[in-house]
Amino acid sequence: MRHSTFFWFVLPSALAMFLFIALPIVSVFMQSLYIAHDQVVEEVETCAVFSCETELRVNAEATAQLYDEAPLGKFAGLSNYTNRSHLAFEELGAVWASSDGLGDFLGGMYNLPFYKALSFTLIYTFIVTPLVIIFGFMIAVAVNSLSSVFKGPVIFVSLLPMMVTPLIGSLILFWMIDARGILGATLQSLMGDPSLSLKASSTLTWVMLMVYGVWHSAPFAFVVFYAGLQTVPQDTLESAMIDGASRWERIRYVVLPYLMPLTLFVALIQLMDNFRVFEPIVGFNAEAHATSLSWAIYNYMNADSKLLNSAATTSMLTILGVAILLSPVLVRTWRDFNRR
Repeated sequence: MRHSTFFWFVLPSALAMFLFIALPIVSVFMQSLYIAHDQVVEEVETCAVFSCETELRVNAEATAQLYDEAPLGKFAGLSNYTNRSHLAFEELGAVWASSDGLGDFLGGMYNLPFYKALSFTLIYTFIVTPLVIIFGFMIAVAVNSLSSVFKGPVIFVSLLPMMVTPLIGSLILFWMIDARGILGATLQSLMGDPSLSLKASSTLTWVMLMVYGVWHSAPFAFVVFYAGLQTVPQDTLESAMIDGASRWERIRYVVLPYLMPLTLFVALIQLMDNFRVFEPIVGFNAEAHATSLSWAIYNYMNADSKLLNSAATTSMLTILGVAILLSPVLVRTWRDFNRR
């Protein structure tokens, strides 16, 4: 392909990426370097018949004028990244100085809002992602072994979780684990404790959030692996059968290596998707037990316009976290590509 042809072929995609990816990221980064203006406060003297009182009032007009002159706020540099709401370097130093050991330090670290959200996000990502890949592959192998009569209905049922809107799906499971729901009432009956509530325990809430994450995302992995299974060379499988390989050995030594590129693809998608977990926390109303980085961004933006800078800072840290998580998978993909 000639260079001019390649240039005009790539130009529309490059422009779209620049307009809808690069520019928004630069805009968010610029916003993260500023903080809100201080409110202009002035003394106002109010006089009655016999006396006068002085009180402080916010001058809304003067405050608005500050935003007219500098819409982004006051320049703060990287202080937004190091303050207590985010990386909290000063607070971490104080916690480390006062802690008796690693466990005590991690406990104090968890009390800081950013690290509390980050800890749940990482735990959710590293538990849900491999489980989605494993269950998706198992379902694909099982469906691929069915007769053609049953494949259609089973595939349709397997795809139902992916068809449901994430927020609606989390609400459905939230109602099911309620004391009046089928799961909550069954658990109370089995444990013999009518006061038992899945919603009251942080541990059980985390477990239910992860169960929902696997339930909702496994169909995607199933579709990808099922499509890949249709392309596995039958000659290789038949040769393995003739050599006496068992079903597990054929899957381990033939199918899994052949589907490794698809596994890396599913891992990439799931890492990005799970790291931005948000809908289940809202659907489960679980903010008291679990907060994620995406939920923190939403909370900052929903609370007050003055916290938009904090939302922008958390967004940039989230992008950085996704880049760090994806780097090993991307390096592995690049190496596999260069070997060909």
